[in-house]
Amino acid sequence: MSSFSGTREAFTAAMMELRRKDDKVLFVSADSLKAMRATAFSDEFPESYVEVGIAEQAGVAVSAGLATCGMIPFIGTYAGFLTMRACEQMRTFVAYPNLNVKFVGINAGLIGGEREGVTHQFYEDLGILSSIPNFTIFTPADSAQMYWAIKEAYAIDGPVYIRAGSGREVDVYDKETPFSLDGFRILKEFGKKYVVFASGFILDRVLAAADALHRKGIHIKVVDVNILYGKHPDKLADLIKEADHVFTVEDHNINGGLGSYICHIASELCPKHVDRIGLHSFAESGPAKELADAYGFSVEEICKRIEKYEEL
Repeated sequence: MSSFSGTREAFTAAMMELRRKDDKVLFVSADSLKAMRATAFSDEFPESYVEVGIAEQAGVAVSAGLATCGMIPFIGTYAGFLTMRACEQMRTFVAYPNLNVKFVGINAGLIGGEREGVTHQFYEDLGILSSIPNFTIFTPADSAQMYWAIKEAYAIDGPVYIRAGSGREVDVYDKETPFSLDGFRILKEFGKKYVVFASGFILDRVLAAADALHRKGIHIKVVDVNILYGKHPDKLADLIKEADHVFTVEDHNINGGLGSYICHIASELCPKHVDRIGLHSFAESGPAKELADAYGFSVEEICKRIEKYEEL
């Protein structure tokens, strides 16, 4: 499994490797150096570290300016402070001119924001960006995938948003497994009757649910969707066509994220009912695992949502 202690540490490791090979790589911080666990980067490459202070809008504007000069800026801070506070700048100054700026949003999701509560729980970020043209949206499942996602983001010419966590992510991938540019990877294939599409740091719970159901004789397929609104919806449509029942599980608002993406594919390419498991409201504050259980992401609850279709 991954040797990184969290997605932010994986970000810094990948960034340092990229910078050693390419001096155009920069880290733009909105008073987020420590939050991003990136002090090692600033220590080794002080000339490639740009600090704007608590000014996310300015940070995005600075990143846009750097990109016009041929630099490759990565700006990282809390997911909502980018996609909400600096949404206009991300849209108008980066996406509209299709500039080569990379965004890393940490503490994304319900699980990501337990330290500071609802003001730092961001489960609208994917919905916001999915409505803006030119963005590529990566949702790595753990720290190992985060490492490779940063490398792949660097290789893309254009705006990329990478969703990161809080450091409490459960590793489900080996470090050597590359980030799939198909936009998905099948992780469990016990059967074809049920297909469950999952995204991000909730994936370990979905895999545990698949194992629990398998022991009961209910055999499902689990698909990690790591790129939202990617370039191969036809391949996801093939997986939907094979199944009798389709589910999505995401640590995000029920609208605008993975569930909306799969419903979009199903409605256009292979009409089928999709049962979406996600957030329907604002959440309370509390420890990450307890919060996830309380809002419908427990292994038991995921199993129940699938098991009810056995009775149909």
